Amino acid sequence: MSQPASREDSVQPTRLSERIAQAVDSRTTPISQLLRLMSALDADPSVGANENLRRDLRQRLRARIGAPLAS
Repeated sequence: MSQPASREDSVQPTRLSERIAQAVDSRTTPISQLLRLMSALDADPSVGANENLRRDLRQRLRARIGAPLAS
């Protein structure tokens, strides 16, 4: 008998950096969603305190936006 998914398994990432990582890793994320995440990154003051993190996340998003779509 299978067990229901635990609450932790079904919770979506809430931190912007986690959402960006998940979207970048998924080759099926639409470009429009990636662009919305880029805008959210620019507007998020919590990431602004760490310029290196912001630069890394931005670079990952830009690389993914320019990458070919999954076939």
